[in-house]
Order: sequence, then C-alpha cells, then structure tokens
Amino acid sequence: MHTQIVARYRATWSAAIALTLGLAASAPAQRLVLPAGSVILVRTTTPLQSAAAQSGQTFETTVEQSVGVDETTIIPEGSRIRGQITVARPATRQQSGVIEVVFDRIVLADGTSIPITGKLTSTDSTERRQIERDPNARVVLVGERGGIGAAIAGAGTSRTPNNIFAALGTLLSEGRDVNVPAGTPLAVQIEQPVTLRGRGRFRGGDANTIYTAPERIRDAQTALAQRKYYNGPANGRLDDATRRALFEFQADAGFSATGNLDGRTARALGVNVAGGPTGGLSGNTLSADAATTVRRDAQSLVSRLRAELGTSGMSRLSSSRAYTQGDLEAWFALSAFADNASLYEQIVRNGDNPNAAVHAGRALVGAARHVDSALQSARVSSQIQSAWASLRGQLSPLDTQR
Repeated sequence: MHTQIVARYRATWSAAIALTLGLAASAPAQRLVLPAGSVILVRTTTPLQSAAAQSGQTFETTVEQSVGVDETTIIPEGSRIRGQITVARPATRQQSGVIEVVFDRIVLADGTSIPITGKLTSTDSTERRQIERDPNARVVLVGERGGIGAAIAGAGTSRTPNNIFAALGTLLSEGRDVNVPAGTPLAVQIEQPVTLRGRGRFRGGDANTIYTAPERIRDAQTALAQRKYYNGPANGRLDDATRRALFEFQADAGFSATGNLDGRTARALGVNVAGGPTGGLSGNTLSADAATTVRRDAQSLVSRLRAELGTSGMSRLSSSRAYTQGDLEAWFALSAFADNASLYEQIVRNGDNPNAAVHAGRALVGAARHVDSALQSARVSSQIQSAWASLRGQLSPLDTQR
C-alpha cells in the first residue's frame, strides 16, 4: 500500500513540475511595452555647459537603478541613454545660456541598442507645471537658475532658435551659462512607446517599478478621483490626464514626481500590487520573499507532522503504532507540497518568464488541494491543522477559487 501511495504522488507531481519547468524553458522571452509618457531617472556622465556645447553633440547618461514594468525588468541597472544637443547658445551679458537636448537611444547593459524618442522633463513641481502648460513645448536648460546649474523650462513650440529664446522671456535675465556637472540627475520622458524584452523578475526600488496593467490604472484613477486629483473616467488608460493627476499627487505627497504609477505611489493610493499581470496570461504570482516564506513554513510543517507520526530521520515508521492510510496520505501529500513550494520559489526568483510563474502557482495550488483532502481523513493534531490553515492563507493570491 505504501509503495502505491508514493508512486501515485510522485507520478502526479513529477508531471506537474515537468510541465511548469518545460513552460519556463521553452517559452520565448516576454516582450513588454514602456508606454509613451513614462519617465526614466538618469545621471549625466559628462558636464553639459552652454559655453562649450555645440549643436549635434552627443552625450551619455546612466540608468542607476533597474527599470521594471509590471514586475519584470526591462532596463537593467547600468544601461545608458544617449542624448543629443539640438540647440546651444552661450550666455551673454544680458541673457543666459541655453541648451536644448533630446534623447534618441537606449543601450542596455548587455550592449543591445534600441532607438527611442525622448525629451527632457523635470521632477520639480514648479518646473514641471511650467513645462506642461504647453504639452508640445520644447524643453530646454537655462543658465544658473536652478539647483543643478540650470533651470528646466518649456520654451514654446517653434522650431526656430530665436523664437525659443523669445518664448523664454525673463527666464534668460540671469546672464549666466548652463553648467550641469557630471553626475547630475535628469528625468527623461519617453515620447513614443518602446517595446523591450523582459529580463527577469524585477528587483529594483519602488520608484522604478512602472505599473501599466489596465486594472491597476483603473484602481489608481478611482483613488485619485476620490482625492480630487482626477475627474476623468476610470477607463484603465494611462493617458495624459491620468499622468498629470499622478504627478500632482506625488508632488503633494513629497514623492519623486514623475507621473509614473510606481510602487510607492500605488501603495499610497491603496492600489493592490500583490502578484501581478503577466503579459496575457491571467493570474498572480507571489513575490520572491513570499514564496520563500511558503517554502520554509511547508518544510517546517512536514517536520512537525513527521514528529507526530513517530517517524525517524530515515523515514522509518514506529513499529508500535497502527497507521491508517489517511495518516500516510497526509504525510506524502504535505511532503509533495513542500517539494513543489521549493521549486516554485526557484521559478519565481530565477525565471524570466512570468507566464510560467503563473502556471507554477497553479500547480502549487493543486498540490495544496491534495493536502486539504488528505488532512480530512488523517489523525493529526489541531496544531497541525491550524498551521496548515495559516500556510494555506499565504496562497490566497494564487487561489482564485477559494
């Protein structure tokens, strides 16, 4: 009887594990979209100085922290974003120096180069509000009016440099050059959507997680409307009105004001960010830390059940105890669950295929249901039952049928 039980559990869960690992190995890398309007924070690697800058000159900035979309890394730490100077004028006695820049390329840490259309923006609330008075305004650096050695300002929509200077008006009155040192933080706003390959589970900071899934945007819109920041429809679209509302909320809350729906902002608005969207497959995944907790708790529970059953370290059963099939069903089911919890943890931590992680979560829930069934006929203590109920609750984000 014991051999038959072991064989049945091994066959069932080996098939589930093989399916999950096969999905992770065979599925192509996920393609994710960084939406237009997204803001990426970078640092300059060389100075920007209007006294020496030339139109057409290029410069580089560095992405210091990985950028993620919906729990998946798309721009790893150490990637570079290339800028190009399109207008440069040194200061005179009467007028400040001006530099206009655009951003045209992301070079990822592995050397992959992706063309982009990006412009300068600001996370300073005063500067950003001035820029966004005209959504089509050209954005420039103006000499010596800001804490970074320049102010960031909107300068009208004209393509003629003289008209740009005229639009700046009194902002030019300082008569000083732009002098942005190397290592200065800047904000790059993406003007056209960019499709990038997913590069594993996101492990960056809250400020660099960009949530784009419609259900999360919809929840954020509802929360922003309740706080009087947004008066549009809760349609799940990350449009300009939603980004402006997010920016104003972030500025008032003292957050980095990017207009992105980042992790810190989502939590402050009460948006549920547990688990996550997975590029077309509906379902959640646990965070890496939550998966580790499930695995540890499952292994601990197996040890407690073994102690109750009087088994030795070599799985030797007590010769003085009369075991029922229910006892052994519970032992084998819980042991199988602990093994699957360990595999699930590895998939979540190491995999770069979120869809496979969803499948793995479903397989883990299937293993948990076998434990549910086995414990109903097992002679185990109330402490074991209570501990399992607690562990089972940790799986609630994965188990939509409970």
